[in-house]
Amino acid sequence: MKTEKVFVYIWEYLVKEDCLLDFKQYYDPEGEWVQLFRKGTGYIATELHQDVSNPRRFITIDYWKTIHYRDRFRYEFSKEFQTLDKLCEDFTEKEILIGDFDTYINKLL
Repeated sequence: MKTEKVFVYIWEYLVKEDCLLDFKQYYDPEGEWVQLFRKGTGYIATELHQDVSNPRRFITIDYWKTIHYRDRFRYEFSKEFQTLDKLCEDFTEKEILIGDFDTYINKLL
């Protein structure tokens, strides 16, 4: 196996009880956010994690080849991003950017 460095950014969400289905629809690995991210060069994947002890708490992990690809995407698709972000803001009580990280993953040759 070969180790590869990629960039991730991680968000935490506390979702309103009556918005759980909508949130999952937009944030899951085939949801609206991923459909938008796939338009960007350097996008790899998105993970959605739901807390087992608090089903209203989620984290997303978005994988990009580098931070520069993510930033370029944000610039090139800023209008679409803002529109989707505005649409989804009513789903949550709280959103927290946990941070931007370089991460190292094993990749099979």
